[in-house]
Amino acid sequence: MEEKGILFILSGPSGVGKGTVRKQLFEEDSDLQYSISVTTRAPREGEQDGTDYFFKSREQFENMIENDELIEYAEYVGNYYGTPKQYVEDTLNQGKDVFLEIEVQGAMKVRESLPEGVFIFLFPPSLEELKNRIMHRGTESEELIRNRLLEAKKEIDMMDAYDYVVVNDEIERAVRRIQSIVVSEHCKRERVAKQYKKALGSDLS
Repeated sequence: MEEKGILFILSGPSGVGKGTVRKQLFEEDSDLQYSISVTTRAPREGEQDGTDYFFKSREQFENMIENDELIEYAEYVGNYYGTPKQYVEDTLNQGKDVFLEIEVQGAMKVRESLPEGVFIFLFPPSLEELKNRIMHRGTESEELIRNRLLEAKKEIDMMDAYDYVVVNDEIERAVRRIQSIVVSEHCKRERVAKQYKKALGSDLS
């Protein structure tokens, strides 16, 4: 019945497990379309260009900004992150749901331009656990870990700007909660009623 897909935005502090939760979610839910973000940071071990991120140089990214090719972008701990515009708009207009996994700064920019989106904040069980997760990556210096934790505290204070909060205490449980949010949003009265009224109106004309 729905003519346009729903935009779901998952964000939260660095190290909270956004990528892990998203990958597990997409292994189980074939109806969601993942919008791959663009970034200037270096790939981590195992990450692939065009699958996990589109990895660009700073110059390439700034050209995308200049050409208005991004829904949102933000500079986070020295690197750019952004969401390509064309893919998201085209996919939503095809009636498919789009799932973004982005940083908190980016999510706030998406809310400004696409407030109808569904915003989900992935929350760590504790700051101590968040610190452990970042350290166990083994890819960041002590200074970068400290910067990420300082940024995380600021981002947690922005939780009120979200529609839902999911605690990532266990991956499977977090995925179940996000799946429940997706189902709930499709069952919202105002969303379903709008489509049925339009369908009924066309049938009577």
